[in-house]
Amino acid sequence: MVFFEFESDFVDSLRCIPMQVRYKLDTCGIKFKLSDWNHLTKEEREALVEKPCSTETEIQAYREDLQRLISQRTGTQATELPIDPHPGWLDATTVPANLKEKVIELGLRLTLQQWVALTPLQRFALIKLSGPGHDNENFPKAMAEFNLH
Repeated sequence: MVFFEFESDFVDSLRCIPMQVRYKLDTCGIKFKLSDWNHLTKEEREALVEKPCSTETEIQAYREDLQRLISQRTGTQATELPIDPHPGWLDATTVPANLKEKVIELGLRLTLQQWVALTPLQRFALIKLSGPGHDNENFPKAMAEFNLH
């Protein structure tokens, strides 16, 4: 299990959705709100953290398990999202424009060499933390954790 230091205030209890689960949600195309997450037991949350979601078979199984869980726990159907066939975090050749803007806005630096050296999960975290509608409080923490100054 990969948890980031900037998530340390909630990973023990899993009261918030960790980045690695958010990554899997985007990979399998399911919208999952914090209120849905809070309906799950700690064991179910841990299972979602640990369950693989890389191959087509794993992605489909993760999606089906999540749909079942959401239905069981909330009584509603999971909201499906389109799956980006070429997500920015899997493209090591280009730093996304909104991420570049956030880096500049905060007076930080992110070179293409640094971007290439990051893991897809680290790139995902930076993209998500820099996005609109996010409070961005963990963005500088993530940049520091990934040795990007």
